[in-house]
Amino acid sequence: MSSVTDLQTSTIFDLHGRIALVSGGGTGIGLMIAQALAANGAKVYIGGRRESVLQRVADEWTAHGKGSILPLPLDVSIQDSIIKAKKYIEEKEGKLHILVNNAGVSGPLTEFLNNPQAPENTNAETIGSALFNDDGVDAWSELYKINTFSIYYTTTAFLGLLDKGSRDVEGYTSSVINITSISGVLKIAQRHFAYNSSKAAATHLTKMLATELALKNIPVRVNSIAPGVYESEMTFNTIKGPEEMARVAQSLLPVPAGRPGSAGEIAGTVIYLSSPAGCYTNGQEIVVDGSYTAVNPSTV
Repeated sequence: MSSVTDLQTSTIFDLHGRIALVSGGGTGIGLMIAQALAANGAKVYIGGRRESVLQRVADEWTAHGKGSILPLPLDVSIQDSIIKAKKYIEEKEGKLHILVNNAGVSGPLTEFLNNPQAPENTNAETIGSALFNDDGVDAWSELYKINTFSIYYTTTAFLGLLDKGSRDVEGYTSSVINITSISGVLKIAQRHFAYNSSKAAATHLTKMLATELALKNIPVRVNSIAPGVYESEMTFNTIKGPEEMARVAQSLLPVPAGRPGSAGEIAGTVIYLSSPAGCYTNGQEIVVDGSYTAVNPSTV
């Protein structure tokens, strides 16, 4: 029988002494995650390309927050930058317990797709031509570099440090958490074929990494979280009222929750997966979407 102490939230969700890295941690969902990890005891490095943004976040947190948030220059689309960040954490900490692959971009848009009156939607020829003449292969490639390829390269670069993080507390295993999107499980394009397909690829990559590491007895778990509508730079930071929700969601039916998700709702899921409570969970994707996928066509 488990003891009362073993079942208390202070034990099962304990993050004290954990070292974390959150890519894209200076704004939006990444910032929500970084602040929640730090508030619950973790030492958090936030990675991103805009050093001034990272430094401002770290300074503000130091002045008012609990725990520590530290800036770390990181461009997840460049392998040399990933390795440089890995070496920095290796020198400073010697291990890593939590890696949140959160960096992402929205990429090319197909504005006409959801407008039945748009001339591009006249017939098969006009639709095909409009879709073909989009921003081009290079734009897709740049999007995939950040949304999908970076998960593979960042995870593999830090794998040795994550393995070391699994060995300092008995029963704990390090956690990789990939922030994907409900766009990766929806069957509608939401005006962005490239983004949605890149997130679907990220979801499957999550499962492959989890399986291959488990088969090779590497004690590092890999899961993903698929957020629905949240306020971030991609959504111009604020979502007010049903019209704004509809513009961002681009859904066939309105999101039943009728509002964007909160910081606590995404952060709580990250804390679960990265704490002792989540150590029996591997290779899974958790959808946190206010019932978006319950009423719109999806693969879940």
